[in-house]
Amino acid sequence: VSGLECDFSVPGDVDQLAQVATNLVENAIRHSGPGASVDVSVQLVDAHPMVQRDAALLVVSDTGAGIDAFHVPRLTERFYRVDSHRSRGMGGTGLGLAIVKHIVSRHRGRFRIESETGKGSRFSVVLPRDVAHARHENSDELS
Repeated sequence: VSGLECDFSVPGDVDQLAQVATNLVENAIRHSGPGASVDVSVQLVDAHPMVQRDAALLVVSDTGAGIDAFHVPRLTERFYRVDSHRSRGMGGTGLGLAIVKHIVSRHRGRFRIESETGKGSRFSVVLPRDVAHARHENSDELS
């Protein structure tokens, strides 16, 4: 994402982590609609509860239409789209959030989606800053 900078680093593949930010921001913009806003924040968090250690937290939130709770658990499935007719017109393939989940998992992080219909969505990525932790745990492959 052009113009998104932070003054700290996280162990991992810079291109993949940039892809995470790009996918989340582009997805939020694509699905927010006219008059909605998209906010992006990046910060350091001490002992984040999602990873039990110091972490970097990326949050992309929007004031768009939101997503029905029924769909939220499936949003990271490959090719899953809430409304295939609407998504086709917006250019979505149903892969963006699946890719985000895969990359975040490979970096030993956590990905969380919160949404409320009519109020918008919040996508949070938590990445551990502990290099030893990031290198030594196993991860699942996207197949």
